[in-house]
Amino acid sequence: MYALSLLDKSPIAPGEGTVAALTNTVNLARKAEELGYRRFWVAEHHGTTELASSAPEVLVSWILANTSRIRVGSGGVMLQHYSPYKIAEVFNLLSSLAPGRIDLGIGKTPGGLPRSTAALQAYRSQKPEFEAQLSDLTAFLDNALADTPDETRAFPGPKPPVPAERFLLGASPDSARLAAFHGWDFVFAGHLNGDPENLQLSLDTFRKESGGRSAILALAAYASENAAYSAARISELKVFKVFLDNGQSVSLGRREQAEEFARQAGAKEYRIEERKPSVLHGTPESIHEELARLSTLHGIEEFILEPPAVGADERLASVELLARKRLSAAA
Repeated sequence: MYALSLLDKSPIAPGEGTVAALTNTVNLARKAEELGYRRFWVAEHHGTTELASSAPEVLVSWILANTSRIRVGSGGVMLQHYSPYKIAEVFNLLSSLAPGRIDLGIGKTPGGLPRSTAALQAYRSQKPEFEAQLSDLTAFLDNALADTPDETRAFPGPKPPVPAERFLLGASPDSARLAAFHGWDFVFAGHLNGDPENLQLSLDTFRKESGGRSAILALAAYASENAAYSAARISELKVFKVFLDNGQSVSLGRREQAEEFARQAGAKEYRIEERKPSVLHGTPESIHEELARLSTLHGIEEFILEPPAVGADERLASVELLARKRLSAAA
């Protein structure tokens, strides 16, 4: 049987504020722990009034304090904004506070609008290459664990008794290859890019170049007891993909956000397509049938599921239905 984990973006519901959104995330983490989910990850998004998780490392520490067993981590830290040394320090400290419970997930995208990206990188003279940053981060993390640290490299203490597990988030063969090369686990972002051919190629690349290790597949999923109700709820969700004149494309939750992204990016011309998000939905039985199919087809041993922004109570109910169906099937 495959394992289940959760990813949450702390959505801010209409009429509610950030305190309620973050409280809902903590409650979801507690429920996930109670139901036997393996991991609980939080995302990083900047410059938005619709998502509350802008600093995953801070939220991770709060969730750790409000749970006792479940692994907690970032899905992920947007490395392009930060010093690899500082990220190593932060996650070594978290790993020392909660040994054996910390996951460090790293992402490549900016996680926000251009103005937020500029503010995050305001004091940097040039933008480094992501691969160079990942290489430096790997070296700093390894150096903190070495019996004899490399004196030519800054020591990113404290030395954790159990290091954070390392995951690279991506949706391409290039990301899979990069993860394998640096010895990181790979999470394919199927909730962002569900193209079957790309998924197959990325997973095959990681398995081949990592010596046979299995990747994790991230998906958006929503379950209810009634399939028609699930379909109706998901049909209300929309994604707006903006295509800029420089070839860049980004998906956002509202048309106004897509227009603002284009404006902040200085695009003279752009187009916006309204799309339906890729969300696996239905009854818990039908969702597990699809997860079992994907597990068999691709050798997936763990899924990270993101409950869509359908309301806190419904997200909790979906998480519980999926976990209880899995437990009954295992029994």
